[in-house]
Amino acid sequence: MTNLFNNISEKNIDKLLHILKANTIHYSKNVDILSNNDMDDFFAIIESGSLQLVYNDYEGNKTILEEFQEGNVFGSLISQIHSNEITCITKEKTKITYIEFNQITNNEIIRTDSYILFIKNLIKILSEQVTAKNNRIELLTKKTTRDKILEYLKLESKKKGSKTFTLPITFTELANYLSVDRSAMTREIKYLKNEGFIETHGRKISILY
Repeated sequence: MTNLFNNISEKNIDKLLHILKANTIHYSKNVDILSNNDMDDFFAIIESGSLQLVYNDYEGNKTILEEFQEGNVFGSLISQIHSNEITCITKEKTKITYIEFNQITNNEIIRTDSYILFIKNLIKILSEQVTAKNNRIELLTKKTTRDKILEYLKLESKKKGSKTFTLPITFTELANYLSVDRSAMTREIKYLKNEGFIETHGRKISILY
């Protein structure tokens, strides 16, 4: 994953964030960061921690739309956040830096080397996140719970560069992410183990095929 400040010195990062009028906020666990955010158009950098973008339907069911980890970027123009059904919940103590989009076109910095690197890194990150969104769409088009599980494991294995890895989310969260019934998913994982497709030890998964 590309870092937004790749090849930019600490001194120039501080200067850049100051000119961009960036605002850094620390959150505790299980906070909806959108509830008190009054910015219309912004993007945010996750400096540390993690969070989930969650859709809550009228029956109280939850679907995890996106997972954001340290170094990820999200915002009003690249994620679906302006909706009463959408919450963005911190999974742990999380530090987020916000920048309003109109500050990106600030003429004071537009010609600096640091700004050019910043924009290049931002474009790379957005490209990576578009790929991730496309992978999620492909995953959700799978017709069966088994196919969704196998597709998810394939994507995680590719991301981690290994056929053995630890799930970044709980099994309940995985069911929400895959938009499948938790019991049906657990049953299918058991079948996959019995048939020799995978091994599991808690959240540690080994793909055997």
